[in-house]
Amino acid sequence: MFIQTESTPNPATLKFLPGQNVLEVGTADFPNAEAANTSPLAKRIFAVDGVTGVFFGIDFVTVTKADGVEWDHIKPAILGAVMEHYQSGQPVIEGQQAASGHKEHDGEDGAIVDQIKELLDTRVRPAVAQDGGDITFHGFERGIVYLQMQGACAGCPSSTMTLKMGIENLLRHYIPEVVEVRPVAA
Repeated sequence: MFIQTESTPNPATLKFLPGQNVLEVGTADFPNAEAANTSPLAKRIFAVDGVTGVFFGIDFVTVTKADGVEWDHIKPAILGAVMEHYQSGQPVIEGQQAASGHKEHDGEDGAIVDQIKELLDTRVRPAVAQDGGDITFHGFERGIVYLQMQGACAGCPSSTMTLKMGIENLLRHYIPEVVEVRPVAA
């Protein structure tokens, strides 16, 4: 098994490409070790000292490290954990995989929210997946769109710029009811 790595715009996050599917659909975010209970792969990665976050996409794993920890020191152990997992034959996630995605929205703004989700799915999410992350719809209230950033996007130094200059401008261009985009914490 040959696992490739790619840097992301977030210097604290590295993208690992195992050369096979990680998830069948959706994404899975493990912002801390406690959240990794259902994932043998995430538990193995969190066992590496200095790992603070794990995120799965369809064909990649992103790992976030603690400040002060050097990639040169932990990257070999993470590669070993990923390889060991795939050789073990265990599932990536045990039980029913909860497809991480957009929150449901009830209310009179249903048509607007559907447009927002469509733009996110077709224009935004594929681009941020290239950088090892995901952005999902969390809410819409009085013209403000609330989005959750995951994986490499969470904590990325350029995430505010991505939200304000990229996503906010895109949504405002296509949906006049959108006046602002704000991040929400995990």
